[in-house]
Formats: sequence, structure tokens, C-alpha cells
Amino acid sequence: MGKITGFLEFDRKIEEYAPVETRVKNYKEFTIPLKESTLKEQGARCMDCGIPFCHSGCPLGNLIPDFNDAVYRGKWEKAAKILHATNNYPEFTGRLCPAPCEEACVLGINEDPVTIENIEKNIVETAFANGWIKPEPPKERTGKKIAVIGSGPSGLAAAQQLNRAGHLVTVFERDEKPGGLLRYGIPDFKMEKSVIDRRLEILKEEGIDFQCGVHVGVDVKADQLKNEYDALVLCGGATVRRNLPIKGADLKGVVQAMDFLGQNNRRVDGLKYQGEDILSTDKNVIVIGGGDTGSDCIGTSIRHGALSVTNFEIMSKSTPERPEGQPWPFWPMRLRTSSSHKEGAERYFSISTKEFVGDKDGNLTGLITTEVEWIKEPGKRPILKEVEGTEKEWKCELALLALGFTGSEMTIAEQLGLEADPRTNIKASEKDYMSNIPGIFVAGDQRRGQSLIVWAISEGRQAAYHVDTYLMGESELPLKGPGDLPRV
Repeated sequence: MGKITGFLEFDRKIEEYAPVETRVKNYKEFTIPLKESTLKEQGARCMDCGIPFCHSGCPLGNLIPDFNDAVYRGKWEKAAKILHATNNYPEFTGRLCPAPCEEACVLGINEDPVTIENIEKNIVETAFANGWIKPEPPKERTGKKIAVIGSGPSGLAAAQQLNRAGHLVTVFERDEKPGGLLRYGIPDFKMEKSVIDRRLEILKEEGIDFQCGVHVGVDVKADQLKNEYDALVLCGGATVRRNLPIKGADLKGVVQAMDFLGQNNRRVDGLKYQGEDILSTDKNVIVIGGGDTGSDCIGTSIRHGALSVTNFEIMSKSTPERPEGQPWPFWPMRLRTSSSHKEGAERYFSISTKEFVGDKDGNLTGLITTEVEWIKEPGKRPILKEVEGTEKEWKCELALLALGFTGSEMTIAEQLGLEADPRTNIKASEKDYMSNIPGIFVAGDQRRGQSLIVWAISEGRQAAYHVDTYLMGESELPLKGPGDLPRV
């Protein structure tokens, strides 16, 4: 694949960022594209490694060496066909995926891995620029009606696959525009919403019907849809936020991260939103939680004009290198520094928030923390222990809780009589993604719990295969697995 000696001749290069002082003045994407010649060199770094472990790292089974080779040879249209054979929305994953494929890259054992994610993004952007991505409505319709509930990445993937099989697909979305977390959780500086809208126009022209502003379970009962459609696919996501049950958690200024991010995305898009403005302007902001959502809160707060932005993480600080016990090709819990972290945030690890402090009017003015350590014993789960004498009070007028999600909202499940697991995900078979009720399928975070965008798209694709098989007795849709990855 690529140039046999390419990995010896070319160093890894990724897109550079616009200067901090420039990019924080707006919500536009700020990466600087590489030249085509440089991208070809990056594709050339893909080794003739024999066994491409990048396949095992990618939940979609993307044909990575194949499209890298096509890029190296300047065959961009072929690369786009290869990429879309396994991934409905590479413009999303090429911007937002943490690239487990790169952590599994054979070259990454002792060198910098191939820049797979950036190549992927450039393939799809080149395809859009040249008009190669066009609506492909099915030639025939089966007459079967399917309702997909939720328009995040898993719902969109399931909808497109089922529409390709010839079924009549309606996507129900409770918000005013489709996209789910892609639209209302991911800041525009990571992915501008025109990227979503561009793809949605294609899906609509292919024949998919979008019903927005319809909250299934509230505006329309779930069992009503069950009676009207031949199959339901639940892709609502894991949306129940994790709280921090400590003193002062009800103070004004203690805010869930998704409320903050969702409102800001609506503001940027010119959409109406409910409630008072949640702004970081001229405030000391503390973001509690060290994951991607916390990083998004940091970048957004800096763009608001916060006085200071501080980030707390209860876990100990990882190393930039692979930790012991997490060898290649497995995903390593290494220290990751995002572009938002580099814009001016202070990060603290092994720190726990004990209490929020407020004034007599109920406004947040600060919080109290303590340092913690993790006690590890062989064969036992780590125990969190406070370090005596490390209490500290911090000035803070806005605390953003980026603590992840505990599971799915269960209104639909209760109306349909669906079983749930202990994590409040809806139970669905690993074999065929069907719930305990025939004809009702579950995919994405609502089935597996909070996860990556690449897993969401994979789940939507695989659920579509099983829905098609359930309705028609067999399916020609691709199902990722040994021997059935498509070749182009």
C-alpha cells in the first residue's frame, strides 16, 4: 500500500491551527488544510504491513490501506468510493473521531502513525468539492415503512442504509433541526453546521422524510408509531446527564455542560432558545470533567471572553506515552491535549470538588476542592482517597459539569414495554439489535451507552442490516464482519 519506502522518507504531518488570538474571536473551524502534494506523501506513509491492524481499531472496518494508496496515487474519486463503502459520513468522523485506527497503526509501534483521520477528511471534502457525492435514491421501493427515532449519527446512518434498501424511512427528531449531538453538542469551531446541512440535503433528495420538533413519547406516543410502521429503530442516544450531588449544587451558576453548549450552538445558528443566557463573559469559569465535552466547554468559554478558565479532572494525570498495561494495538489512556486546552486553560488532575459556595442571593461565588489519590490493590477496584490538608477554595462564578451521561431517557421504553439494563440502556440483542419486542430495534448510545461517533455510525449501519433482514427475510446491505467488508 502507498509507497513501499514512504514511511522511511516522509514524516507525519497534520493540519496546523490558526493562531489562538485569531481563532478565539469566532466560531469558525480553524485548521489550515495541507497541500495536495503533502497529503499524497502522508498516504505514501501507509506501510505494506501485511496485517492492517488499523482495521481492528476502526469500529466501521474502514478500508484504510486501500484509500491511503488511492490518495498517494492521486485517485481521489476512487478513494471517496472506498471510504463511503464502509462509512456514511466521513466528513463527521474526519473531524470528530479520536482516531482509534491511528493508535492501532502498525507504523505506530515505534514511529508516528499514519495521519488516517486527516486523510479521511480531505478525501470527503475533495469529493464534495468535485461534485462526486450525489443523491442516490433507490431504484425500487419495498413499501415497508420504518420510523427512526433520533437523528444523531446512529439514526442518520440507519436511515440512509434502510432507504438504500428501498424502504420508506421517516426520521423523528424532537429538536428543531436534525443532527442530535452533532448539532447541539459539538461547537462550530470543531465542526461548522453547514457540514451537517450539506449532507442532510442529500439524504432528503434520496427520499428520507425528516419530522423535526416531534418528541416521540410526548407529542406522539411510541405505541402509535409501532402500529403505523413496520419497524422502529430507536437511536435516541444516552442523554441523561450525570450530576454532582454535593452541597451547593443548586446554586445559580452551576450548569450542566450540555445546557451550556446546546444554548451556545443555537445562539451561533441564530435559533431561539429557552431560559436565561448562560455566558462565561467576565467570569471565572471552572469546567469539571476532563473529557471531550469538558474541552468543548473550555473553547466556548474562552470565546465568550471569560476572565479565567480552569479544568478539573478527578483522575490522575496520564503520560503522553502509552501507559504500562495498555500495549499496541489497544486504545491507550494517554494524556490528550486538545486545541481548546491550548487556548488558555489551566488543568488540574487528581482533584475532587467537595462543595459549591454561594452568596445570600443564591449565586455561585466559588467552590471547595481537595486533592485525591487512587489506591490500587491487586485484584480489586481502585479506591478514591482524599489527601488530608489539601482543601482549597477557588473563585468561580460559572461551574460547568462535564461529567458524562448515565444512560437513556426511558419514556419510549416504558411506553413500548422494552427491557432496560442496569445502566438504563435499552436491552437489544448483540446478534440482531432487536429489543424484547419484535420489530423494535435499538442502535447507538441508547443500546451500548455513551460512546464514540464512529461506534454510533457503525451501530446504525449494522442495525439497518438486521431491520432489512427482519422485514425481507434477507438483506444485501453490508454487515461489518470477517469476509463481508466491501471491496471497491
